[in-house]
Amino acid sequence: MKTVSASEALAHIQSDTSIYVHTAAAAPIQLVQALAARYKELKNVKIYQLHTEGPAPYANPECSDAFRVHAFFVGKNVRQAIRDGRADYVPIFLSEVPQLFNRGIIHLDAALVHVSPPDKHGYCSMGVSVDASRAAVNQSRLVIAQINPNMPRTLGDGMIHVSEIDYGVEVNDPIPEHEPAELTDTELKIGRHCAELIEDGATLQLGIGSIPDAVLASLTDHKDLGLHTEMFSDGIIDLVESGVINNSKKRRHPNRIVSSFTVGTRKLYDFMDDNPNVAMLDCAYVNDTAVIRRNPKVTAINSAIEVDLTGQVCADSIGTYQYSGVGGQMDFIRGASLSEGGKPIIALPSATRRGESRLVPFLKQGAGVVTTRAHVHYVVTEYGTASLYGKGMADRAKELIKIAHPDNREELEKAAAERFSNGD
Repeated sequence: MKTVSASEALAHIQSDTSIYVHTAAAAPIQLVQALAARYKELKNVKIYQLHTEGPAPYANPECSDAFRVHAFFVGKNVRQAIRDGRADYVPIFLSEVPQLFNRGIIHLDAALVHVSPPDKHGYCSMGVSVDASRAAVNQSRLVIAQINPNMPRTLGDGMIHVSEIDYGVEVNDPIPEHEPAELTDTELKIGRHCAELIEDGATLQLGIGSIPDAVLASLTDHKDLGLHTEMFSDGIIDLVESGVINNSKKRRHPNRIVSSFTVGTRKLYDFMDDNPNVAMLDCAYVNDTAVIRRNPKVTAINSAIEVDLTGQVCADSIGTYQYSGVGGQMDFIRGASLSEGGKPIIALPSATRRGESRLVPFLKQGAGVVTTRAHVHYVVTEYGTASLYGKGMADRAKELIKIAHPDNREELEKAAAERFSNGD
């Protein structure tokens, strides 16, 4: 590894190449800024990424001749570029992103990553984000690493020896943080309903945000829970420290938390640092349905933008507006359904802030179906739980209407009557 400045490192990026950018809170912001600064010199550089925290200046309009983003998951910093046609969304399960690189379906010339300083053996850690980034490093001809003492040293698949790094750029920047929001009454009710479905000894998958935090806040009386999840945040810390989450009943990686990336506060990053009970692994493994199903009572809790009366789940778009991505929802919904005693759950507020129902007769035109009606078992809102598994279309509609906002139920009942006129 040669230690250089960010501008010196990024001078090695050429036109007509493909670059991978490290994910979420591990986004190498100084490298990204140095790359974008070359927008007048470069042409036709493809940038592949999942969601990244912080700025993405290469997606700005003035950079459109130099860079084009191909996002496997859409974050706030590239939504407008995708909407304007200056970037593109690649729909794919999170579990399958690494194989795009490993099989050469997408050829990578360079990987920009963010790592901890090397230990006494010369190993850096990818810290808060392993996901598909390990595969990207393995398959890239050129590896440029932002080396930061604030990056926690996590154990698992994210270890990178200095010999794998071509250019290292030393920084001392804070890792992007995500502060938990104050939970609303609606979110707390959803959390309690979800918690009622979670059995002692269950293995949990949930992500970041108010609803996962509300679920976690409702689990203080549970016992022997495990965590095998693509991501987690601060909400797990109290449950781990109190022994509620102890991973003792897991069959895969017992007594250890398994995840692929995290976003949270400095408290979370310090909790992860050099913690032998946390395994940060490649998302091709973490999100592998065959791995997920081997744990007992896998309870997967995922969110949605809207759910239609047959149980189709849109979780990645608002009509044709690409809001996020497929991510790992289907990986875990299917894995949970195949787990012994598993429960796949879709949890969402019954209505938008403007009062529009999120349980709808039909998905919006152009909306993406992330989870099919055949995969959905439970849908939870603040008004309760709808059990759809094994039910026909008309009965599904009845179940979902029961948990819709009262102001919207009459309209939904009319729509259901028109569509399922032969139902009882």
